[in-house]
Amino acid sequence: MRTTTSRRPELLAAGAATVTVVLWASAFVSIRSAGEAYSPGALAFGRLLSGALALGVICLLRREGVPPRAAWLGIAVSGLLWFGFYMVVLNWGEQQVDAGTAALVVNVGPILIALLGARLLGDALPPRLLAGMAVSFAGAVTVGLSMSGEGGSSLLGVVLCLLAAVAYAGGVVAQKPALAHASALQVTTFGCLVGAVLCLPFTGRLVAEAADAPVSATLNMVYLGVFPTALAFTTWAYALARTTAGRMGATTYAVPALVVLMSWLALGEVPGLLTLAGGALCLAGVAVSRSRRRPASSSEHPEPATEPRREDAGRL
Repeated sequence: MRTTTSRRPELLAAGAATVTVVLWASAFVSIRSAGEAYSPGALAFGRLLSGALALGVICLLRREGVPPRAAWLGIAVSGLLWFGFYMVVLNWGEQQVDAGTAALVVNVGPILIALLGARLLGDALPPRLLAGMAVSFAGAVTVGLSMSGEGGSSLLGVVLCLLAAVAYAGGVVAQKPALAHASALQVTTFGCLVGAVLCLPFTGRLVAEAADAPVSATLNMVYLGVFPTALAFTTWAYALARTTAGRMGATTYAVPALVVLMSWLALGEVPGLLTLAGGALCLAGVAVSRSRRRPASSSEHPEPATEPRREDAGRL
């Protein structure tokens, strides 16, 4: 009973991370529909508006106030880089390159998160994390290559996808310290608002394209805002507050595998053997990166019964 209680925060964080990757995977199916009627900037702005509205209502119901001043730097930076710049640039970049190139470039993001987290946040880089990320990265590229069509890749598209990966990594690392001062809901809500403000120049385009867009495309845009943005970014922040940035970044390598499964179920796109193999590699890498070494038994390494030091006693 005591073991289950002590592991409850870890289990809740794992559940929140699972919700995030499932909803982010579902976003690819919706983007495929909405992207045919909306330009990259308009789609990002509509998605952020929908997400900010949903988050604002939840904040009012929960009576969440304005985040404390200490959290605002991280919220502003993550809002500008991840919620705003990343969404526009990624939408644009994926229109310029094929799936294989996008998988290769964009999935550099989790690796950058681990490196930046180690440099700026003091996160550890255990061998299991590095090995798991290497396996998952290979799997993500395999999935992308196997699902690529005959479309080409432009230098502009590669640069845009690389900028998206850098913005994603920078946004995550900036968000982590903010979560020490504000709740996951506050960080997500105000980060989404910052991103929406950054996308205000696309207002005219969104209005014009919404008038001609089919209802299904608009509904998919709203879905992107409410679920893969409002809900998934909140569960992401909840889990990020309880683990390292590197481990959370590695978890997102499960997204390509889930995209394959969802495309199979929702769109009838039967995956090939290479695609299935890449998805299996992604999941295997995530499992390795999130595993931990078993602690040595107390019989092998008994701990001396000593009193805590004075400086440690204040922390207990």
